[in-house]
Parts: sequence; structure tokens; C-alpha cells
Amino acid sequence: MKRRFAFGALLFCCCVFPSQGGEFEGSRHKMMEEVLATSGNFPPSSSVMAAMEKVQRHRFVSAWLTPFAYLNRPLPIGYGQTISQPLIVARMTDLLKVKKDDKVLEIGTGSGYQAAVLAEIAGSVYTIEIIEPLGKQAGERLKSLGYDNIKTKVGDGYYGWPEAAPFDAIMVTAAASHVPPPLLKQLKPGGRMVIPLGTHFMTQYLMLVEKQADGSVTTHQIVPVSFVPLVGGH
Repeated sequence: MKRRFAFGALLFCCCVFPSQGGEFEGSRHKMMEEVLATSGNFPPSSSVMAAMEKVQRHRFVSAWLTPFAYLNRPLPIGYGQTISQPLIVARMTDLLKVKKDDKVLEIGTGSGYQAAVLAEIAGSVYTIEIIEPLGKQAGERLKSLGYDNIKTKVGDGYYGWPEAAPFDAIMVTAAASHVPPPLLKQLKPGGRMVIPLGTHFMTQYLMLVEKQADGSVTTHQIVPVSFVPLVGGH
């Protein structure tokens, strides 16, 4: 979930949540235990749990935030953006029902963490970031971590990635006022899209959009959320 947050809680938690040296594997496991405990009636699938236990979240934040990397909290990544809360990452990933041969489009690369989680499950991931420095940093980071099945691009995600379409699943990590028609067009029949809908200063809801085999579309309201707005030239 991309949002601003207070550092007081993080500074307090630093004393009780070690994430140094050889503690990362244990810290990831503890993070996922908390995600599971707070997911209510919608626990993440085993594939999502395994992916998030494998992805090194501390590699997607600045060095000074390493001690906080495995808290179930969003963290700043610069330019007014954040790395999403693990609970939200798990919920959004789970809703897509990604399979091992799927091609997935992500709008809003950010630090690259969500793309890495998707790449642990899907066959290929295409991810777009409109903020150029973030997009370039994420591309270099993902490449250095060996994610050869992720393709990155700097651009306006509202228009998707038409030359790589169609996609089995699409994830949007910023709030839009409506489902972008280009993204809907690029979603395969039978595909699923997860997108927060709403304005920055009003209630937003995480929505599941399903495209039926006949091309018709159904939407399902999942949970209230708070994301930064989807920006671009649209």
C-alpha cells in the first residue's frame, strides 16, 4: 500500500524487531506469520506465502531502512512513494491467482518488490514506472538479483504495454478514478486485474476486475485501501 506513515512506530519497533546479519530469513518468516495472522478469512495461498518468504525485502529499501524491512508496514522509497505493506502485497498477489506460465503486467514498479514477488510465481512479469529515477533503479536492482523473467520500462502505465499484450493478469499499484480502458483491452479473456479505485482524499477500494471468456467484465469490491494516485498524461 503506497502511503505516508509516521516513523515513531518504526523507531519503537527497531528495538524489538532485529533484522541484521543472519536474521533476515527468520525475519521474513516472522513477517509472513504476521501477514497470515492479520489476513482474516482470506489467507494467502501457499504459492504466495512461499514467494514472499523467498524475496529479500531488505534489498528493495535504502540501507538505513534495513532494520525495518520485515515489519508489516509500508516503507518510503523516495519521490513520495513507498514499498507496499506486506499484507497488501499478499492480498493483491493472491487475488490475481497467478499460475506458473502466466504473463503479468504491473503498473507502478516502485522499488521492484511487488514485481519480484510476482516473478517468483509467474512465467514473466512486465512492469512500468512513470517516475524515471525509480524505474531505472528498480530495473538495475531486479537485474542484479537475477530476475531474468522481469522486463521493466519507464512510461505512463495508464496505457499499459500494448506490444507485449495480452496479459493473463494485471496489477495496478496506484489509485485510479476508473479502470483504464487500455488495460482492460490488454487483459486476456478469463484474466484478472487488481486495481485500487477512488480519489486520493476520499475512500478507495481495492477492486477485482474479471474479464469473462465472452469479453464481458465483472467487478468485485474487496477492501478499503489508501494508495497514491495514478499519474500520467491521460
